[in-house]
Amino acid sequence: MPKNSKVTQREHSSEHVTESVADLLAHEEPVDYKRSVLNVAGEPWDKQKDGDEELEAENRPAWNSKLQYILAQIGYSVGLGNVWRFPYLCQKNGGGAYLVPYLVLLIIIGLPLFFLELAVGQRIRRGSIGVWNYICPRLGGIGYASCLVCFFVGLYYNVIIGWSIFYFFKSFQYPLPWSECPLVKNGSVAVVEAECERSSATTYFWYRETLDISNSISESGGLNWKMTLCLLVAWSLVGLAMIKGIQSSGKVMYFSSLFPYVVLVCFLVRGLLLRGAVDGIMHMFTPKLDKMLDPQVWREAATQVFFALGLGFGGVIAFSSYNKQDNNCHFDATLVSFINFFTSVLATLVVFAVLGFKANIMNEKCVVENAEKILGYLNSNVLSHDLIPPHVNFSHLTAKDYGEMYRVIMTVTEGRFRELGLDACLLEDELNKSVQGTGLAFIAFTEAMTHFPASPFWSVMFFLMLINLGLGSMIGTMSGITTPIIDTFKVRKEVFTVGCCIFAFLVGLIFVQRSGNYFVTMFDDYSATLPLTVVVILENVAVAWIYGTKKFMQELTEMLGFRPYQFYYYTWKYVSPICMAVLMTASIIQLGVSPPGYSAWIREEAAEKFLFYPTWAMAILISLILLASLPLPLVFILRQFHLLSDGSNALSVTYKKGRMMKDISNLEDNDETRFILSKVPSETPSPMPTHRSYLGPGSNSPLEMSSAPNGRYGSGYLLASTPESEL
Repeated sequence: MPKNSKVTQREHSSEHVTESVADLLAHEEPVDYKRSVLNVAGEPWDKQKDGDEELEAENRPAWNSKLQYILAQIGYSVGLGNVWRFPYLCQKNGGGAYLVPYLVLLIIIGLPLFFLELAVGQRIRRGSIGVWNYICPRLGGIGYASCLVCFFVGLYYNVIIGWSIFYFFKSFQYPLPWSECPLVKNGSVAVVEAECERSSATTYFWYRETLDISNSISESGGLNWKMTLCLLVAWSLVGLAMIKGIQSSGKVMYFSSLFPYVVLVCFLVRGLLLRGAVDGIMHMFTPKLDKMLDPQVWREAATQVFFALGLGFGGVIAFSSYNKQDNNCHFDATLVSFINFFTSVLATLVVFAVLGFKANIMNEKCVVENAEKILGYLNSNVLSHDLIPPHVNFSHLTAKDYGEMYRVIMTVTEGRFRELGLDACLLEDELNKSVQGTGLAFIAFTEAMTHFPASPFWSVMFFLMLINLGLGSMIGTMSGITTPIIDTFKVRKEVFTVGCCIFAFLVGLIFVQRSGNYFVTMFDDYSATLPLTVVVILENVAVAWIYGTKKFMQELTEMLGFRPYQFYYYTWKYVSPICMAVLMTASIIQLGVSPPGYSAWIREEAAEKFLFYPTWAMAILISLILLASLPLPLVFILRQFHLLSDGSNALSVTYKKGRMMKDISNLEDNDETRFILSKVPSETPSPMPTHRSYLGPGSNSPLEMSSAPNGRYGSGYLLASTPESEL
């Protein structure tokens, strides 16, 4: 001890000593409470283990640059849903009017919760399991539930990448294989395949050539070897991108995050030059203001915001855990949220420019077919030539002329008009045909591209974009599994990543049998929606109500160097939990009102038909929801009854340097503080200099303890011996 220290001076003084232990410690040299002053844990200090943890903290991977991290978050949040789900919702729910509820909910739900996940990941520097064990051990099941949901989503999401890979390789030929119906030999005569003739070339190629789909989920039909091979390629790509953690996936993100924007801009420029593109865009952004009052529109907007940002999956937390603690995660949250929104708008412009072109093509085809019918009726004297306006020229018939002729015929032949079988051929009807998901990407969009000049080039670009969008999201989804598992169980990164991909491929074979598309629909509809909503509500409650919004805001102030807007205080504490609870209630009601079912492709009818899930499929469906939610109550019960250790039930304080040891695990509330400090806790100055390490969320100093029933203080003590507390 230095000769001029306060303790040495008091030894030679006759004054009465009234200083507390804290005052003495405050003038000591900076000490490590974990090693020599306060050992707050239920087990003795292990020097080797402690050294390993320090080394792990120092060696934790980090992003090479801020750009790499932002691209990773963008690649994860901007996915296939931005391209094929948002445009459909926009068209269905009022066009331009839908953007208003979406933007409002993005600001009051999406941005605050996205910022919350970024902040806790960056502060604690762990995956989802470690983060929620740290904040509230009894809610530690949140992390495990996130991992399970990531696994379920990853299983079917990679199948979609496999489908895109199949179409990508099929695009290297002219004409495109889905541009015309195939011919089959009937004796010496070649005829058009009946299933294709009754549907369309692109529909036939999707259902028969690609999926070779069965008539129902009950008919397995065996494995589709082409899709099995594509799924293997997809999992190989994911494995290679993930095998070195962010060192490998971060580099992949430079291409997978930026390339889709290049393609979208190219498609937008090309689309705007197509005939009819403006019709599609005008249809898209013509607002139907009455839709804004429909609660269903707000529910679907909230759901889209929720999934668009990847909330609850753990990928956001995993990526942010590799940041430095002084990184401005508030700026990141705002930037990524609004880039996601503008990407959705850009994709909507592209989709409706192309669909406007397609609608014009289909409308012209309709006019030609119906004009031939009218000519036949005129030649057979079913209709009188007097019904045809004199200026109409059948060799150059426009949609306007046909519409005029159609109205005249309908008015004159009112009684027998239906027997003629004429269509109105309205452009509006074509534009109102709502398509989403695989129907948009693999049927509607592919059909439009067959009419493009140099169609193979655009097809290659489009499906390469889908592969990259899917790959970016898959890397984030897999990080939501690998990061928390590796952090928690200390398994070897490469071995676990490879093992996880192999296991997922084997389980994923259920999706590449002939009935596999129906299982993709089941997992997409039910495996994530409800469990993730519950997970995000509990995340919000854990931080805002159990950990404490004021305390969290204070820590953000220390971490960021400025105090976040008060707006976040109220959204975290009140607005977001209430909105999420309403969304969860609406989702449960929706599940109860809408009977679980799927659209099956019936080969004999060459059409889709809605079927209900059989009993065994319902059992799988319910099991998915229960299994994904099971960790939440399970971990809570195990820790509530001390069947699973969280370190909060055995606290011992040891002052090793002074050879003083005292067990305080059975002291009353705050007695341990009085025992050590000889003062009321609220009056006690912190024994820690400002440069000392932060020891967890339990208190402002390592000595201010409480026996609060949520157990977060015990978690804080445990984390005093983990790497993030050193930072």
